[in-house]
Amino acid sequence: MDNQKILNALENSNPWWKGEFELDYKNRLVYEEIKKYIKNRQIISLTGLRRTGKTTILLKIVKDLIIDYGKENVVYFSFDDFRETKLNEVIDGYFELMKKDKDEPILFLFDEIQKVSGWEEQLKRLYDENKKFKFVISGSESLFIRKGTRESLAGRMFEFQIKTLCFKEFLDFREKKFDNLILYRKEILSEFKNFLYCNGFPEIINENEEFIRKYIKENVVEKIIYRDIPQIVPIENPVILSQMFNIIAKDPGQIIQMDKLAKELGISRQTASNYLDYLEKSFLIRKLYNFSRNARKTQTRLKKYYPVILFSEEIGNREIFGKVFETFVVNELNAEFFWRDTYKNEVDVILKNDEIIPIEVKVSNIETKPITLFMNKFKLKKGIILTYDREEMKDRVKVIPFYKYFLG
Repeated sequence: MDNQKILNALENSNPWWKGEFELDYKNRLVYEEIKKYIKNRQIISLTGLRRTGKTTILLKIVKDLIIDYGKENVVYFSFDDFRETKLNEVIDGYFELMKKDKDEPILFLFDEIQKVSGWEEQLKRLYDENKKFKFVISGSESLFIRKGTRESLAGRMFEFQIKTLCFKEFLDFREKKFDNLILYRKEILSEFKNFLYCNGFPEIINENEEFIRKYIKENVVEKIIYRDIPQIVPIENPVILSQMFNIIAKDPGQIIQMDKLAKELGISRQTASNYLDYLEKSFLIRKLYNFSRNARKTQTRLKKYYPVILFSEEIGNREIFGKVFETFVVNELNAEFFWRDTYKNEVDVILKNDEIIPIEVKVSNIETKPITLFMNKFKLKKGIILTYDREEMKDRVKVIPFYKYFLG
């Protein structure tokens, strides 16, 4: 790699070395979590879909830690156009340019690090050999897609997923504040429709539907499927990967039978399994496990899949809006489990934190039988049904509009 090119990129990417640094930043909930660990020695890793604001958060870290490290000891570098560059070449370039002492505490922020072949072992070695270096890394969806990547940095890294905006963040970004959720119900539901169209991507929250559709298709989905994933793992035919994603996107919440999916796409069962794994690790789809108190049973039972991205034609289709709404709730809750018994009674989401909470999602008809069966089976005192705009109490089940649950 041309050393002068690295030096030029370093100079251009670190404006705070020469003057004041201003940043247009709107608060993200995840950043409050990141701040708790930012001063620990461990590597901070930011992953997530394209265009979710990872670089902005890196620059926010720069802004907040400049005082601690000093302007010239904070180093940002993007590997987007430096695929063949090694991490230590950037570090050596920095010391050559700035004439700094390697014994000083230095903060390195490496963006799009997954573009570098073998970055994991390089970073591991740098971390182990330089006790005064702090590393913050970020990568698009495929940062940990390669098997074993995460394990190689075990104990050295805290990982944070930077998602698209949640509904609350979306309203904050739009500077819409609704203190009275009942009074502003119509305005909230109108904003919710805008939120569904833009999928919470920060750059397009104020754009029109046609622009949004093109942006998501070309800048996110197609780049992940046709460029990012094939650059890191062996993909014989990205078109099949795209078809698989579309199968899930067109019918959210379906239980995938691997043999049937493989036959439909004309590929082996193992290839189908691998491709699903790549889509999941790229944050394009979400997998939910059938809940059980037995962890082994949970892993081997039925699995449901949802798209993380909704398409505008589905959002505007009244006949399938129930599926769209369910997908929104699943993603907003960061759901990991659903429940289905042998008689096909089903609960959409099971939250499992300090307590187990079953959550059903309903647009129109309120049915309490499945959630009540689950509550009785696991001896639970409460359950929740999230609706579009309906509120009541049915036995032990609280029926509540989604906006009161997520904004209240």
